[in-house]
Amino acid sequence: MRKGNPLCQDSGPPSVSPTILVVDDEPSITKLCKIILQQAGFSVLNAEGSSEALKICKQHKGSIDLLLTDLVLPPAGFRMASSLEQFPHVHGHELAVRALGIRKDLRIVLMSGNVDKDLAGYGIHRWNLPFLHKPFELQALVTLVRQTLHAPPPSVESLTAGPPGIPKVGDGWVD
Repeated sequence: MRKGNPLCQDSGPPSVSPTILVVDDEPSITKLCKIILQQAGFSVLNAEGSSEALKICKQHKGSIDLLLTDLVLPPAGFRMASSLEQFPHVHGHELAVRALGIRKDLRIVLMSGNVDKDLAGYGIHRWNLPFLHKPFELQALVTLVRQTLHAPPPSVESLTAGPPGIPKVGDGWVD
């Protein structure tokens, strides 16, 4: 257990703090997540968009244990993402897929303020990745990050597989 910080309770011997990469186009959300996660004992990197996040994934020398990203990440200016561009502007789910291609042991948490619309629009289902609904409570963020860090990392295949389409009644997103 880490001393002096009840939010980052951990069993086992003390180790290096897990590093979380926080990505959101809203600077206030990025700052809030950074403060909460640092107070919980995590190291935090932040990016204002997917392009910057992919650069960090590729160039950061240390480990990155978890990507916490907003689902909707509008680009600074309109540009089509292409497979040839190394650091494109893409939405959060596509960022997760591309980041996993760079860092195989990365855990992912998606977040959004408009769950039904955003997830349906991208064909993402509840079982794909851990999800945090905005606005969120401090403890909900820390708990979900901790739980996700203890789970095995997803595979690119698990993020791209599954039935595409709009959520239906009973699939966990629409009641």
